[in-house]
Amino acid sequence: MSYTLDSNHNIAAPSVVIRRPLAWGVWLDKIGAWILALMWIAPLLFAAWAAFRTPEAALNFDWRHGWSLENFTTAWQRAPWLQYVLNTVVLVTVILIGQFVLCTLAAFAFARFQFAGSGVLFSLVLLQLFILPEVLIVENYAMVSRLGLMDSVWGMGLPYMASAFGVFLLRQHFKQIPRELEDAARVEGCGWLGVLWKVYVPLAKPIYVAYALVSVSTHWNNFLWPLVISSSDHTRPLTVGLSLFGAPESGVSIALISAATLMTVAPLLTGFLLFQRHFIQAFLRAGVR
Repeated sequence: MSYTLDSNHNIAAPSVVIRRPLAWGVWLDKIGAWILALMWIAPLLFAAWAAFRTPEAALNFDWRHGWSLENFTTAWQRAPWLQYVLNTVVLVTVILIGQFVLCTLAAFAFARFQFAGSGVLFSLVLLQLFILPEVLIVENYAMVSRLGLMDSVWGMGLPYMASAFGVFLLRQHFKQIPRELEDAARVEGCGWLGVLWKVYVPLAKPIYVAYALVSVSTHWNNFLWPLVISSSDHTRPLTVGLSLFGAPESGVSIALISAATLMTVAPLLTGFLLFQRHFIQAFLRAGVR
């Protein structure tokens, strides 16, 4: 802020000097963003390169020779990929439906009902965000074994159906919904489940979409827990099938592993490219206020 004198030598109103960011600072941000983007996508680029090359030319960066599509044919014939895809789709669908039901009911209770110990219980729910699922893998294994759900989709999905992140996200959004809408639904004769289904759930559609994207991508790529639970091709998801396909004892070349990797990530990558605008809008609308 600076002061100037007018023609009568009086102090004029202060003027604000707007300082623009230096050009080199902007360029450093852009260069840093490009470097991070290239580091993130480099493994996928290498997989795409090696997948379309012969095994002898997979590590040779001479682009003029060695192109081939046989890797995809060979990889497809060596493993039941359709069964793996079906298992993965069923797994993420079962987990997502369970999360929607449990997280919606819990979030509605925490957002709209005051009961003894509600704050303490919600704090305990949030504490789950600091516990990695791998820490509980032994206890989860014992529980699933006692329930007789070993080597089943239910056994793989049951430990993930109660999501602290989903409860927190939905609770924050439910608290923003005006109470007048709830009162109007109650006057119309709706019970609490009717209020939840006709008022809260429709207004939280962007939140459900954003959370579904996070849940599907997370459990589509989950590896350790399905590896422990599944023991047959009828239940193995794509990640476990890919790990068995690329095991060192199988002697598979880097070109075949890269082709199988592209086939594994293709469904999620295709879905993102087709619906990326909807994905971004859903996350922007789902910002926690």
